Amino acid sequence: MVLSGVKAVFFDLDNTLIDTAGASKIAIEKVIHLLKSKYQYSEKETSILCEKYQTKLLHESFDPSTVNIDQQRALYWEEVIQATRTSAVSKHMAAECYDLWKSTRLQHVILAEDTRHMLTELRKMCLLLLLTNGEKHVQWEKIDACACKSYFDAIVVGGEHKEEKPSPSIFQHCCDILGVKPEECVMVGDSLDTDIQGGLNAGLKATVWINNAAQMGRKDNPLPAPDFIIPSVLDLPAILT
Repeated sequence: MVLSGVKAVFFDLDNTLIDTAGASKIAIEKVIHLLKSKYQYSEKETSILCEKYQTKLLHESFDPSTVNIDQQRALYWEEVIQATRTSAVSKHMAAECYDLWKSTRLQHVILAEDTRHMLTELRKMCLLLLLTNGEKHVQWEKIDACACKSYFDAIVVGGEHKEEKPSPSIFQHCCDILGVKPEECVMVGDSLDTDIQGGLNAGLKATVWINNAAQMGRKDNPLPAPDFIIPSVLDLPAILT
């Protein structure tokens, strides 16, 4: 056993337990096919359009109490369609693109069988909590799509709270829910900025960084520095058992 005295493990969701990046890539490919086959868009046009849409998602910022996330993201498609090629049917196209992108992504957000087995076995040893940042509607859709709720003692979605990772307050909230101390907990995630920095800010026992080179690129000296670096969440039991 590398770590002892661990009472709880906090898991990130996206690109830690589920391959959200891979699901999003498949979803974009579906939209590209739609634009080419139905609307006769060229390879260059679809590439520009989809790149602009993903940029909007990357820099997404809005008040979910005043804006519906589905309407907002459909509007993103409408804006990039208009910017690429002025069209009288841009609103209809935008809705079609968004519906296809969203449904395809959710279909491919999967909690793999080996990950399910790992979570089941770890839960025999300690408490498990899912801690994910993001707009609450979007995150709960993914949680429901991958059917992961039954594997955790608690689920905390950052978008439902005043502060998200890496704020210490949300980590303390997780500890309070489980009845544990920060120094008895481990944070596991793929983001240095939110998961690892958050775990360090909160004074957790340890942080474990999922460095999936296929998604993130290889970093020899990551900062902030995690206590452990593993290529896959499936390597976690080697640290905890």
